[in-house]
Amino acid sequence: MILGLVSGGGITPAPQSVPAHKPPASDENARFVSKVLADTEDTWRGIFRQSGYQYQDPKLGLFTAATPTACGTGQTAMGPFYCPEDQKVYIDLAFDQDLKTRFKAPGDFAQAYVIAHEVGHHVQHLLGIADKVQAARSRASQAQANALSVRMELQADCLAGMWAYHADRARNVLETGDIEEAPTAASAIGDGRLQERSRGYAVPESFTHGTSAQRIRRFKRAMESGDHRQCDTFEARHP
Repeated sequence: MILGLVSGGGITPAPQSVPAHKPPASDENARFVSKVLADTEDTWRGIFRQSGYQYQDPKLGLFTAATPTACGTGQTAMGPFYCPEDQKVYIDLAFDQDLKTRFKAPGDFAQAYVIAHEVGHHVQHLLGIADKVQAARSRASQAQANALSVRMELQADCLAGMWAYHADRARNVLETGDIEEAPTAASAIGDGRLQERSRGYAVPESFTHGTSAQRIRRFKRAMESGDHRQCDTFEARHP
């Protein structure tokens, strides 16, 4: 198969009836997100095709404030997310500004990395990894379930790196400075950094996305090598 990958993502907040606030068609940020998503589709179609499989494009949901999804209500506070129930990547366009101001991770490629990470969850869903991880999490303790979530998220980071590697070689999408932008974003949204910002200290056993160092390492390994074996986070002794 494309690899011996693993994992999946999404949100499961309680469903609510919330109207979706869609951005205008002229929104520059919306056009950028759509362009990046289209590029991930080109890349993953090629990777799947080489392995004898057909890639199914995810849908895109752009919103502001809140939007109903098949996984529940998506809200700004959640950041971008993937819902496997409707195979849709949801992007609140305010997150781009959060990257620049709150997380100090400006740049187009930082935003592209975040989108590619959510597409990585879609890839995990298509490969059946998400269902297997969810089943394992349901039988595990809270600490074990968190550890599985970390490995799943780190794999999505690695899959984002694979997109960057293949897209750049096929279409020269990277520019000077881009390579530094994605690790900056990964560092800014690592569990340790976020917990330190919110409570002043980190609680490793509660991590669900991985440390900043782990996220940077997984992304850069795949981005520099294009080797899918770098994404086998579930077999690795240290994720």
